[in-house]
Amino acid sequence: MKRETKLLILLFIIAFIIRSIFVFSTPMQIWDETVYANLGYDLSNNLLDYSVANNGWSDFIPSGGDNFYAWPKMGFRAPLLPYLLMPLYLFHLNFLVIFFIAIIGAFSVCLVYLLGKKLFNEKVALYSAILFLLIPLHIIYSAKILTGVLFTFFVLLTFFSFWKGYEENNKKHKVLFGIFLALALLSRYTALWIMPIFLLYFLARDKSLKFLKDKYLWYSILAFFGTLIPWFIYGIFEYNNPIGAFIHGAKASAYWGGLQSWHFFFDYWWQMFSIIGFIFAIALIYILYKKEFFKREIYLLLIWFAFFLGMAIYMPHKEDRFILAIVPTIALISGYFIDKIKKYKKLILIGIILITLFSLSSQFYATYNNSYTDTNKCFLEGNKFLENAGENSVIITDESSVVYYYTKKETRFYPNPWSYETLKNWIKSSYSDKEVYVLFGDYIIKPEEEYNQIKEDLESNSEKVFECSKESGYSAIYKISA
Repeated sequence: MKRETKLLILLFIIAFIIRSIFVFSTPMQIWDETVYANLGYDLSNNLLDYSVANNGWSDFIPSGGDNFYAWPKMGFRAPLLPYLLMPLYLFHLNFLVIFFIAIIGAFSVCLVYLLGKKLFNEKVALYSAILFLLIPLHIIYSAKILTGVLFTFFVLLTFFSFWKGYEENNKKHKVLFGIFLALALLSRYTALWIMPIFLLYFLARDKSLKFLKDKYLWYSILAFFGTLIPWFIYGIFEYNNPIGAFIHGAKASAYWGGLQSWHFFFDYWWQMFSIIGFIFAIALIYILYKKEFFKREIYLLLIWFAFFLGMAIYMPHKEDRFILAIVPTIALISGYFIDKIKKYKKLILIGIILITLFSLSSQFYATYNNSYTDTNKCFLEGNKFLENAGENSVIITDESSVVYYYTKKETRFYPNPWSYETLKNWIKSSYSDKEVYVLFGDYIIKPEEEYNQIKEDLESNSEKVFECSKESGYSAIYKISA
């Protein structure tokens, strides 16, 4: 076995272990995680049904006033992750679902090494891979069933093929570039922010439009659109428009999630990148001082970082995970800078690793304490009880997607506003042939008066079949007859 192969295997193993540890930093999956997992589960039963219209659960997202681009259509969520999870459910490998993104994240570390070697040299590749392996933002989201890390994986493949194709003139990779770019788009729609980066790079490199004469660039564009054909067909059937899913995604991002300030990402820079984020800032100063931004590999990374971050800042709603795609640039530029250090290089690298590990430990501790609460424990115990309920059951809950993930039973939201009479009418009209359970507990975020009214109505009019009462957590399950 080659030395480099052994190194890549070692990097993968270390990266996977660290990311797997963070999988256990919380006892349960958040809403969005369960949505993607549920879609994968449902696709294992019907490969062509990418919606929540007929599957007994809801990802209820407000329509923003446009009911055509609204629930139960699911095109606003990029489909690649659910389709990749689908085989795990199909072959009864459900236990791997929570580790799937951790595996992808670990492979991404290897891709950073390969891209660093392609752009620079083996030393820069190793330094960059070590830094990327430890960056908190990537580790934390490698432990969640979300799209950001998967997207970053395909972004890395896209840039690797781009460089190998259009700088090393590898014709196969010129075409693969288009395919990987399409897969990045199918993993997360913010891949639209990636596309202009390559145009800007070509313009900076050639200072002309001569790159358009490369016929393989056009083959790559054809490969890009060819890869998207199934999603265009879905758009036609679901939205009467081949790009309907992308339109839905744009609309959903405009009215969901609230507003954050332009400096949001800088406010959380330390939490996201630890000391590596500041090494990156010093590296930028070094590059400007030495005028190394004229090197092709450097200005490709700088355009990648600046354009994508600029788009993320411009968007009204911001979350830290939205900039996962620039994490490789931070690792690569920082690794390049470390390679330039003449003295105490190993000592500095060890210091960076130790400080970052301390940051990771602190974040793990905080997440663990905030997640392993009595409320969550009682909620999970209630779900475990409902998992063993009859197949012909329906569960009334305010956590439809999460409850469906754990129980695989049909769910329905509480009446809003709450009314026990409305609930009884639902049961008589729609669920008279089913066992109806109401999952209640302090996980419900409602005004105290409404919370108490729900509890009183359920206690007075239905049969309590389960109760979990801990010091600061409570859940109960009530069975209601038609």
